[in-house]
Amino acid sequence: QVQVVESGGGLVQAGGSLRLSCAASGSIFSINAMGWYRQAPGKQRELVAAITSGGTATYADSVKGRFTISRDNTKNTVYLQMNSLKPEDTAVYYCNANVVLGPGLYDYWGQGTQVTVSS
Repeated sequence: QVQVVESGGGLVQAGGSLRLSCAASGSIFSINAMGWYRQAPGKQRELVAAITSGGTATYADSVKGRFTISRDNTKNTVYLQMNSLKPEDTAVYYCNANVVLGPGLYDYWGQGTQVTVSS
């Protein structure tokens, strides 16, 4: 069994910063990519940023230059530093871990953490 737990959401004013953390635990052999997704009310879930086990990061165009994803492979943890936050960044943020279990790869999701940016 694998658990994915996020933390660090909250309420912040526009222009402010937040740092999200996500830790995966359980019977994990290794983790490929880890990523952050978000879902705003009435919208589909979208990729915000992802990072491979080797440290290669990708970002949504809307967050490039403002958000930074990083990862600690020794702790199976991924972080999302969010700077210059905008009201349109308001959403529930979900962590995803692509986990190697035996011969297969499986996606695990956290429960989500709310980020609210006030104008």
